[in-house]
Amino acid sequence: MTALANKHDFVFYFDIQDGNPNGDPDAGNLPRTDPETGHGIVTDVCLKRKLRNYVTLAKRGAPGYDIFVKEKAILNDFIDEAHEQPSVKSKKQGEKTEAARRYMCERFFDVRAFGAVMSTGKNAGQVRGPVQLTFARSADPIVTLEHSITRMAVATKEEAASQEGDNRTMGRKATIPYGLYRAHGFVSASLAEQVGFSAEDLVLLWDGFARMFDEDRSAARGLMAARALFIFRHESKLGNAPAHRLFDRITTRRKDPARPTRAYADYEILADTKGLDGVTLVPRHY
Repeated sequence: MTALANKHDFVFYFDIQDGNPNGDPDAGNLPRTDPETGHGIVTDVCLKRKLRNYVTLAKRGAPGYDIFVKEKAILNDFIDEAHEQPSVKSKKQGEKTEAARRYMCERFFDVRAFGAVMSTGKNAGQVRGPVQLTFARSADPIVTLEHSITRMAVATKEEAASQEGDNRTMGRKATIPYGLYRAHGFVSASLAEQVGFSAEDLVLLWDGFARMFDEDRSAARGLMAARALFIFRHESKLGNAPAHRLFDRITTRRKDPARPTRAYADYEILADTKGLDGVTLVPRHY
């Protein structure tokens, strides 16, 4: 594995058409919004889930690419397994936590990428992940629509009897017509060194952003697609410019403000590359 020698910051764009990108369970699973501005929101947890799922499919259980936080997992069982490893059991009592922590980083991609709290059972310490994401926010306010839907079947005999054989079930489905979302991210080379997050892991992460929506299709999500990834690669481990100033160089513009947006082609994304001393901008369009 190649050590990561450069800090990275990035801007990620994705969009959705006629779907729900990230429902809020506290609001009837309606798309998440900023109540003051009406802009759509997608949580960092949602994006990390899709990245985890992509790694699972891409690596298919290859050593070092297991996933710690996954469906139906019992996290303490994984931590207990770490303490049963010969490399951990042979350590003195005061050294076992650090040895278990190293094992967890080596085994699980998401632990060494995003970090984890592993002190909920046998102590495997905590990991500050070198890869961090912000919430994604839509470029413009979104419009939430609710649609009535009908299923030509019922779940129980009692429901069928109450309908005298009509056997219909009514439901609701929430979507937004269109939204272009933007998230920001950070990759710390210093933290990567501490947990073993490698240059090869970073390549896998970039691939995940490009392809994670293609492996996460559902009727509820409509048409979701990765659109662009702007990677700022610093020449040094600690960085050559503040992340917020780099992010300000990437701007979004509506081509026709008088018309509602319904497609990616309704927007233009601009990148200012002048005066990037010590930083290289690598744009990827999908």
